[in-house]
Amino acid sequence: PAGFAKAFLHKSGRIKFDLFSQLSYNGGIPNKELIPVDFQKLMEYRNTHGSFYQRMGIFIEEIGPGYARVTKTVTAEDLNPLDVPHGGVYFTMADTACGSAMSSHGHVAVTSNASYNFFRGAQVGDRLTAEAREVKTGKTLCVYDARVTDQDGTLLGTGSFTFYQLEQPLEF
Repeated sequence: PAGFAKAFLHKSGRIKFDLFSQLSYNGGIPNKELIPVDFQKLMEYRNTHGSFYQRMGIFIEEIGPGYARVTKTVTAEDLNPLDVPHGGVYFTMADTACGSAMSSHGHVAVTSNASYNFFRGAQVGDRLTAEAREVKTGKTLCVYDARVTDQDGTLLGTGSFTFYQLEQPLEF
């Protein structure tokens, strides 16, 4: 089907893409197992089995090799006593995006360290987007950066998330 891609490590050490099938990549790590991942099914699974971010109203829109995008519309339930969205809203969006990008490798992983910088606040009704991109993939530690923006593209904050990747394949 259109829109599917296979990513693989070429003998040159670069990641190559082949259209019409979909496969996760090993991040360029020698001897790291390449696990096939259907990104559409992975996204559907995470959207239906992530009860915390479901409750938060966070929706995963896209997962690709080392990349993910999540969205959320700010509601009154997201506000803190100062009538602005609680910082946990932005942090959770960034963590969800980075964790979703990390899952593109096909292995179970857990957040081992995180840092988030708050720049601006949103308002009720704003549509927020968090995009995560892979920075570094190691055998066990992987680093992702996230950017959270509003519907106008205004940068609200950035985060850096480190994941510990287990040797356990994802099952979904």
